[in-house]
Amino acid sequence: MFKILSLDGGGSKGVYTIGVLEELEQKLGGRLHQHFDLVYGTSTGSIIGALICLGESVSTIKEHYFTLIPDIMGRWFRSTRSNCLASHSEKIFGEKKFDAFLTNIGVVATNYDQQKPLIFKSDVKFSHGRKGTFKPGFGCTIREAVEASCAAYPIFNKVEVNTSNQGIVTAIDGGFVANNPTLFAITDAHAALGEPTSNIKVLSVGVGLYLEKPINFQMEFLSKFEIAQLVSTVLTTSSVTNEQISKLLFAETDIIRINDAFLEKKHETNMIEKDKKKLDELYYLGRNSFGKFEREFEKIFLK
Repeated sequence: MFKILSLDGGGSKGVYTIGVLEELEQKLGGRLHQHFDLVYGTSTGSIIGALICLGESVSTIKEHYFTLIPDIMGRWFRSTRSNCLASHSEKIFGEKKFDAFLTNIGVVATNYDQQKPLIFKSDVKFSHGRKGTFKPGFGCTIREAVEASCAAYPIFNKVEVNTSNQGIVTAIDGGFVANNPTLFAITDAHAALGEPTSNIKVLSVGVGLYLEKPINFQMEFLSKFEIAQLVSTVLTTSSVTNEQISKLLFAETDIIRINDAFLEKKHETNMIEKDKKKLDELYYLGRNSFGKFEREFEKIFLK
């Protein structure tokens, strides 16, 4: 089997993903990078995915998240949120580059100028072209790739990255092209590596579906908050769309999708959630969600 772990974007709601992965790690034993051939992550999923591929435990990732989310999302302006994200990213990843990863990874961002995907990859074998000039992560550091993937404009600033073969690129959140990166991950395994679609097994983890709490912070350049709300809606829609397309195009591929809906008023939240009590609640919702899919996971991944 060729095993893929695919992690959605969703800002603060990534703590739900961590809850799912906490149970998964205990189920499998050992660190998660030892159990997957390829990890793909978008936005908040890129942070989690990068830490997994560096060999970190899920409990350590949780510690990072419950520190950085309230700090970042508690900032009033997009510039201060972006600066805070960069500060935490530097502390966590330092100047490590893609050769530090212990398993293969794809980090999804969006090329803002050309309106197309910008995917930072760890290995030339997943390159679909320009193999002669390929450099892992376009020659960028892990933190540069992660910050590009997380740049949910206009909630965060756009990010400029200096790539090895495309020059300076203006990047925004990968959720605008693939908030659920499963489709890209399967394409890499099948088209680049030649893996039969029936041999590919995917665990796709979302951030949960909730009633959307209004995003109420000051947008320096806007008189209304609807634009920020629209960003959240676009990212959620992107996840659902990519999920449906993946199933249609790769019907022979086993895909387990963990992304439960919690539509009660008490679970209302959004991508800039900063309340620690609410974050803790989302984390435990994720842990409970894994239990619903545990038998299916055993059947497909542990046979």
